[in-house]
Amino acid sequence: MCANYIPSTHDQLRQHFQVAPPDSEYKAESFPGYMSPLIRLPRADALPGDRACALGMFGMVPHWAEEKLARQTYNARAETVATKPSFRHAFKHGQFCVIPAASFYEPSYESGKAERWEIAAANGEPLGIAGIWDYKPATDKGLPLLSFSMLTINADGHPLMQRFHRPDDEKRMLVILRPDQYDEWLHCPVDEVSVFLERYPADALTAHPAPRGSHKTIQGSLL
Repeated sequence: MCANYIPSTHDQLRQHFQVAPPDSEYKAESFPGYMSPLIRLPRADALPGDRACALGMFGMVPHWAEEKLARQTYNARAETVATKPSFRHAFKHGQFCVIPAASFYEPSYESGKAERWEIAAANGEPLGIAGIWDYKPATDKGLPLLSFSMLTINADGHPLMQRFHRPDDEKRMLVILRPDQYDEWLHCPVDEVSVFLERYPADALTAHPAPRGSHKTIQGSLL
């Protein structure tokens, strides 16, 4: 399960995802509970090609929950997203988003102990991760909050992604979209979600060890 990733830079948001970056700054590396960019429809009647970028919390926080729940809801299993209390409202209402990422991290245990690896697109372009979003209105205890979760699928047998996580754990991987699927995903009818639940080709990804403090993938400022 992905709990750590590198959000796309402002330039990547403009050039690859064709959206205006959010007005507020965000951290160059994201963990559950951090505010990071997501791309969604600007309004219910948006046409294909209409996209809006906003900052949301990495980790779903439905209206009934406290923000600390984000530490458990950063990934949503595709098999249960329609029924789990934390995700079912967003899924039922087709609140789909694209999460722009330069790369993401997973732990490898091939050496006998956890070693952080970085996974990115082999062609150097950003990755668009399929996600869902929800909105928590303001209350007397806090401000309104937009939040999101990344969709995951089984990765048993995947040439690359089966190499990560503990040996006895089920192998999982993010649902990564092709650029030509971004608008289709944002407009996807709920009963057609399965079309997008495909394993991203291993040869379209690259991976290497990346101990903390060694990140060099993103060059330049977020601005």
